[in-house]
Amino acid sequence: QVQLVESGGGLVQSGGSLTLSCTTSGISLPFYLMSWYRQTPGQQRELVADITMAGGSARVVDPLQGRFTIFTGDAQNTVHLQMNDLKPEDTAVYFCSGERASLTFWGQGTQVTVSS
Repeated sequence: QVQLVESGGGLVQSGGSLTLSCTTSGISLPFYLMSWYRQTPGQQRELVADITMAGGSARVVDPLQGRFTIFTGDAQNTVHLQMNDLKPEDTAVYFCSGERASLTFWGQGTQVTVSS
């Protein structure tokens, strides 16, 4: 059974930092593109960052570069999102996804709330 479980969300003040973790089971990460998305109520889910597990190529979308970093953990089944200098507009539910060919798996999401 494939599972992606996000953790690390919470309430933080503007300017603070959080590190989100995505712990996976049931999939072999080297074959997947792992991504972080976020979604606010009434809005479409938007890509935050992704990483190709086999080659380690990481990408953060332009507006978030310099503040967010995606990286793999010491454990072979984890992906992290380091978020610095958080702003109220970063408030969202953050989702982890794993994609390979036509298959995409999602976690349940973790809430990040940034207070001003």
